[in-house]
Amino acid sequence: MFSLLGKKAVITGGGSGIGRALALLFARQGAQVHLIELNRTAGEDVVAEIREGGGQAFAHPADISQQEAVLDVFTGIGTLDILINNAGIAHVGNVENTSEADFERVYQVNVKGAYNCLFAAVPLLKANGGGAIVNMASIAAHVGLTDRLAYSMSKGAIFAMTLSVARDYLAHNIRCNSISPARVHTPFVDGFIAKNYPGQEAETFARLSQSQPIGRMGTPDEVAALALFLCSDEAGFVTGCDYPLDGGFIKLNS
Repeated sequence: MFSLLGKKAVITGGGSGIGRALALLFARQGAQVHLIELNRTAGEDVVAEIREGGGQAFAHPADISQQEAVLDVFTGIGTLDILINNAGIAHVGNVENTSEADFERVYQVNVKGAYNCLFAAVPLLKANGGGAIVNMASIAAHVGLTDRLAYSMSKGAIFAMTLSVARDYLAHNIRCNSISPARVHTPFVDGFIAKNYPGQEAETFARLSQSQPIGRMGTPDEVAALALFLCSDEAGFVTGCDYPLDGGFIKLNS
């Protein structure tokens, strides 16, 4: 089950955290993996890890907020079966202390970046007879989180674009779903805590872990496993859905 043998997958932000877990798992399941990663070294390191294990992988250093660069990458890749819009950045702030520059930066990467990849990928998926798209949303698209204005905006847009693409391309056999994780323990989270809560790292990590009713953060491998299902033939009847992967955060946090 859940074989991706013979399929070609593009994963954005594949150099670390969830993206790395996605890349490793999809390669193990037989996919030829293409990583679009701003950090050239990180992307190449994951590609080397995959190839050492006998898998097929390629790194494409690019800024997903730049449409021309994204189109060049997808043109070079050619045929396509799977797109995972995983790349994203975070921001802490409410409407009063979120600057225009910060708001624009989050929009450019999280919203426009995903749009650029959809814009480039959908024609390739159509030409290939269909395929699967997974967009990485967040619980921030569904509930109010303190000091997450710009980030919540961006993930709400991801959720809405998922529904729109799923509806528009039903006749083309393109399935589009999203995953809404709660906090997932990645190097990104460790860096985020260190930057925004200096000197309070241990207490902040514990507090953020306990905010999930299940009592811990998720793991990148758990996100990757759900994405694998959604991109596999076994999920052929699934489209236009969002999957909270949240340790009970949305429904059980009261």
